[in-house]
Amino acid sequence: MNFVDNSTKVSTAFGTLITIFVNIHQQDLIKTFVLGTVGGASSFLATLLIKYLIKILKNKFSK
Repeated sequence: MNFVDNSTKVSTAFGTLITIFVNIHQQDLIKTFVLGTVGGASSFLATLLIKYLIKILKNKFSK
């Protein structure tokens, strides 16, 4: 029978996470934060632009 208790699973997962976090450099975190911020802002602005263009086109063609 192959039985693994919960404490072994949790310990393995936690050890893996700790190893990942130790190997991440501060520059990588900053770069990820900046790229995420720029991506989120550009996505938001693109959505606003598309909504604005749709509103203009609806008003133009509905008259």
